[in-house]
Amino acid sequence: MSKVGAVAATRDTDATLQHEVDIPPLVPVILAGGSGTRLWPVSREQFPKQLIDVIGNQTLLQATMGRMAGFEGAWDVADDPVIVCGAEHYFATCEQAREIGVNARIVVEPARRDTAPALTLAALAACADNEDAILVAMPADHAIANLDALHHAIGIAATHAQEGAIVTLGVPPERPDTGFGYIRLGGALKDGARHIERFVEKPAVELAAQYVGSGNYWWNSGIFVVRASIWLEVIGQCQPEMHAACVQAYRNAKQTEECLMPEAAEFLRSPADSIDYAVMEQLGKPGSTFTGIVVPLEAGWSDLGSWDAVWQAMEKDECGNASNGRVLFEGATATYARSQGGRLVACVGTDNLVVIETDDAVLVADRAHVQDVKELVSRIRREKSPEADTHRKVRRPWGFYDSIDQGGRFQVKRIVVSPGARLSLQMHHHRAEHWVVVSGTALVTRGDEQFLLGENESTYIPLGIRHRLENPGRVPLQIIEVQSGTYLGEDDIVRFDDKYGRCG
Repeated sequence: MSKVGAVAATRDTDATLQHEVDIPPLVPVILAGGSGTRLWPVSREQFPKQLIDVIGNQTLLQATMGRMAGFEGAWDVADDPVIVCGAEHYFATCEQAREIGVNARIVVEPARRDTAPALTLAALAACADNEDAILVAMPADHAIANLDALHHAIGIAATHAQEGAIVTLGVPPERPDTGFGYIRLGGALKDGARHIERFVEKPAVELAAQYVGSGNYWWNSGIFVVRASIWLEVIGQCQPEMHAACVQAYRNAKQTEECLMPEAAEFLRSPADSIDYAVMEQLGKPGSTFTGIVVPLEAGWSDLGSWDAVWQAMEKDECGNASNGRVLFEGATATYARSQGGRLVACVGTDNLVVIETDDAVLVADRAHVQDVKELVSRIRREKSPEADTHRKVRRPWGFYDSIDQGGRFQVKRIVVSPGARLSLQMHHHRAEHWVVVSGTALVTRGDEQFLLGENESTYIPLGIRHRLENPGRVPLQIIEVQSGTYLGEDDIVRFDDKYGRCG
């Protein structure tokens, strides 16, 4: 029996527990819409850092999904967290949830509108069963070393949230860091929590040093605890246009077995804004009737907002070096190196450097300048280079493809289709394709024909012909595709039928 159920069963014999019958559940809300450009070249627009195993064997998203496991307290924790993600990351999010056995409620944002609209959609979803849950909103791309300490802080925060406060977790600062927002502390409460005097965005280094030296500021962790009804009420007061757009988009949403898709046109009416700007900075101002409280979080928290933050969060050798993948250090100190593409990365005599290798890019940066990676990515995007947004290996709901080689009028891809999966029925205006089966069995639709291809067999798909590739077998299908034509971009795809809902 659940905690709330047990209380209800004994209410006739123990009147002192009567008030606990209405204890709302805690619903983990995972905000997974970020792009993480500061962790380029590993994190990219189409496959951001929350989907990557930045630290440990699980991805950051998977680690966040399991963050409330083992929570003990007066509240039940919902088994199915609410995850808010973008349409471009939906299939990867589903796959990663299945990998660790999490049955998530996924809300797919039609467009990126920052964290305040995302939490508003999550609040509406959490209230769907007329249950005023306490939302525990967590970014999907942070790291927390001590879960017991996190649970302790959330327990304190939930007590205040149940009484109507909007609560955030604040991290006592370890150093003057310009990559974090800060919270100025107000009056103290008996349980160690503090009233929020005001939020301060990322300061310059001199001001950050003053904040840390004063002892009156904590880092903003981005973790919020609030009742769903309170959040909807405060959004209605502080951001009425956002509230109206989100409510209407939710009412007209498309519901499937796997996700909820808010209506795009209505959602696009919402302003884009963060929780901090939209709500938290408004608390305490004239006309606001809501209380803001911050609870200390001392749990080894990091927002992993830069490669230096990753280095800070990792175990290091006796010389202060940390690594992922095939890496060797020789006379190196305070260096972080990562081999993402599988090649050996050797660092000789390096000091305070970051060295990141992927299939199609290498980053070498002074650790003191890793915040500048974001501007570097903007420059790459302005130059219309694909490395800003996509990896050489691109995941799709049916499997993945790896762009092996390309030239002026050709491109070569290795395509892997999962067992039972199929690509959309499609055609191209500007390119023809040759397919060679390397392993597995392919079921090919080409115009009015349909036929099987086995290992070492091939076919040709002329320009303008409808076609589809399927894997009817029990092992992955691997083919080599050679494209030729005047334009080879991924947007030269006209879909006529797609099991993953990507038509139209």
